[in-house]
Amino acid sequence: MRWNLNAARRVRSLFLIVISGLISTTVVAGEVIVNRSSEPVDAFAVRDQVLKDFEWQESIRRQQQIQILQALPLGCITIIRPYRYFSCGEHHYRPYNYQQRELYIEIDPPQQ
Repeated sequence: MRWNLNAARRVRSLFLIVISGLISTTVVAGEVIVNRSSEPVDAFAVRDQVLKDFEWQESIRRQQQIQILQALPLGCITIIRPYRYFSCGEHHYRPYNYQQRELYIEIDPPQQ
């Protein structure tokens, strides 16, 4: 009888641990976009933009040293495709908004 009482306590304790773990688990979702139903949305364009942003973040993560500028050098050319960036001779920079300021992060030359 004593063994059954201890076993029942252990099962109940284990059950409480599992339930509390399930309750405290948070759900992590991807990017959520909310819009009015009257506004048309191109879901494929949104998906493509999210993928491009992810690719850019991954390329930054792989760089050994990140070059950040507050202003671009003279003579830079704005390139629109595949995304907006600036070509300054052999260096390429992508604009990044940080605390309501536009900074420029050096990137590898994008593939057209």
